[in-house]
Amino acid sequence: MADPTGREAVAAVWRIESARIVGALARYTGDFALAEDLAQEALAEALVTWPREGAPRHPAGWLLTVGRRRAIDAFRRRSALDDRYAALAHELGEGGISSGNAPADPAREAEDVLWDPDQIDDDMLALMFVSCHPVLSREARVALTLRVVGGLTSDEIARAFLVPTATVQARITRAKKTLGAARVPFAVPSARERAERLGSVLNVIYLIFTEGSSASSGDDLIRPDLAGEAQRLARVLARLVPDEPEVHGLLALLELTAARFPARTGPDGEPVLLEHQDRRRWDRAAIRRGRAALARAERAGRGLGAYGLQAAIAECHAVAPSVEATDWERVVLVYEALGRLAPSPVVDLNRAVAVSMARGPAAALPIVDGLADAGALQGSHLLPGVRGELLTRLGRAEEARTELERAVRLCGNGRERAVLERKLAALG
Repeated sequence: MADPTGREAVAAVWRIESARIVGALARYTGDFALAEDLAQEALAEALVTWPREGAPRHPAGWLLTVGRRRAIDAFRRRSALDDRYAALAHELGEGGISSGNAPADPAREAEDVLWDPDQIDDDMLALMFVSCHPVLSREARVALTLRVVGGLTSDEIARAFLVPTATVQARITRAKKTLGAARVPFAVPSARERAERLGSVLNVIYLIFTEGSSASSGDDLIRPDLAGEAQRLARVLARLVPDEPEVHGLLALLELTAARFPARTGPDGEPVLLEHQDRRRWDRAAIRRGRAALARAERAGRGLGAYGLQAAIAECHAVAPSVEATDWERVVLVYEALGRLAPSPVVDLNRAVAVSMARGPAAALPIVDGLADAGALQGSHLLPGVRGELLTRLGRAEEARTELERAVRLCGNGRERAVLERKLAALG
């Protein structure tokens, strides 16, 4: 009798084990793009077989065995009985197995594919480095990481970023072709390369979290599933490279930021500004985890990096009982340090907000005007939104109206746009 929960079992196992399966297949074949294709073929086989015959006793082993057999078929097609195929076939004892079949006895054959914990860690780390390789575009790195490390389907990634599924599939296909053309090996980078390459991995995780915590488009302010996936990836990375302080700095930033999610929206999903949030609803466990990760980054004694400094700012908010009681002068100082370490218009804009809280809107307006004069953040609603707020607080209503109207036009998120429209209406 068919198992009606077979597809759910496939989805659950795939979400948990897909990165290990792709990593093991990539190590086994030496070909990252082929490994991802083999894993997808195994997934398709499971979606047909498990609902009909029930989930196997060793589901991850079943998937990996199917993937390895498909690898044999791929090598057979490339070159019949060449040395590489012969060695692989001998290793598996595959002599007379027909191509494409599921294991006859998954419970027994899964014993062949149990993984050494240290090798799993190396595979996972290599998978992250390959998926976030600098030869790929930012969009491709994000899509590939969510696909092969996060285990998300193309449909899930497309829904998360509000783009067509075909667009996601095209990005993943191009990414694999690019990695192949660039002959990127499936391996953890050397110590000399690791620092530079690690920055790309951290950036991808941060980008995923940012889109989840402040959606750039659509009607939802927060996409918790996407932000949660970024947190999971950061925790995995912190376990794999425990001696890298900036990894813990990023994890701290994500935990401390996500801690405010429960209070950031109202019953109908409308945004709740920081000054109006019920801080009793903040996730205290997440705050404790974030502060512990930040303390670990600080203990390294190398000084905080860009993510660690942002986490230090988030900690200032997390420990303050109210907006008024926040140590805004410290927030300003940390933003100044962040601006020297990783200068960007967004950092300067956030520093201006902190200055306005510490010293008043008149002290902050020249910073924002300087950004506007330099043509920074064109096409973004952030700068006119902040400038409109400062002008409102200074009593310059007509100028504020012009800025807020511009911010409304530029804002792609429906929930944020509604907040700006309310501020505009309040001007009378």
